[in-house]
Amino acid sequence: MAQILVTGGAGYLGSVATSMVLDAGHHVRVLDDLSTGHLDALDERAEFLEGSLDDPRALDEAVRDVDAVIHFAGKSLVAESVTHPDLYHRTNVDGTRQLLEAMNSHGVTRCVFSSSAATYGEPEHLPLREDSPTRPTSPYGQTKLLVDQMLAEAASRGLSAISLRYFNVAGALETSRGWLGERHHPETHLIPNVLSAEVDQPLTLFGTDWDTPDGTCVRDYVHVVDLIDAHLRALDALENSRHLVINLGSGRGYSNREVITSAEAVLGRPVPVIETTRRPGDPAVLVASIDRAREVLGWTPQRDLTRMISDAYAARLTREF
Repeated sequence: MAQILVTGGAGYLGSVATSMVLDAGHHVRVLDDLSTGHLDALDERAEFLEGSLDDPRALDEAVRDVDAVIHFAGKSLVAESVTHPDLYHRTNVDGTRQLLEAMNSHGVTRCVFSSSAATYGEPEHLPLREDSPTRPTSPYGQTKLLVDQMLAEAASRGLSAISLRYFNVAGALETSRGWLGERHHPETHLIPNVLSAEVDQPLTLFGTDWDTPDGTCVRDYVHVVDLIDAHLRALDALENSRHLVINLGSGRGYSNREVITSAEAVLGRPVPVIETTRRPGDPAVLVASIDRAREVLGWTPQRDLTRMISDAYAARLTREF
């Protein structure tokens, strides 16, 4: 049994991680400033500290006596990062640097980091592997890559770290307290936007003329429960003074039309859609190689697209009634 610090533990991924780490028998301390997280998403079994990564006192208290850190805290909207790049650098990069300094002062040497496929940018070859070129196309992706590099440098001084590069995360976790799902404002992810589309607020489908089987973009999706299972496995796979990068996805792609069709089956009704032109900078296909996750973590995703959508819908229903 270990004491785990979960930064950003009141957010979508962090709240699911907190519950699953507790269920695995560990103690959990959560650090979150509640700027985008939700207090009611916190598992009551966790110790909660309200504070941010730029608060030295909160960080000092948060890392004291912990065995490892799962680091989710940070800004994560691509469009917002383009408008406010300094905010993203300050929060994601400088904040992580202060976290690592606090960890070092307390002798905490184990870290699992929430990285992103946005570090890769436009793919040269598919599927994307961990050694694929990293040329992020947004300040958000740049900050995630800078943190990955920071962790690699810190490993030369004794840190044991794994950066988990996510592709698209969806779904929800059912707990004894209800469902833990996506509650972003604004919501930028496809699956929750498909589920919320109405006749007077249809889904916008960007581009139907891509070089893909049905003309729409193809993306890699992974269920949030599978994703957090990989984090638990990563905690056990940390190696002394070594930094690893590991992709997390399904290992296959789903087109936007496939997502819409699957959602229609779950909803039992058509999803209203407006088709429009491509968005600048959108790649046609983004799919992960998850070979390293299988080899290092012994991990393969267990839940398919239909399960992601049905769980996300169940979580949405609990918030509507």
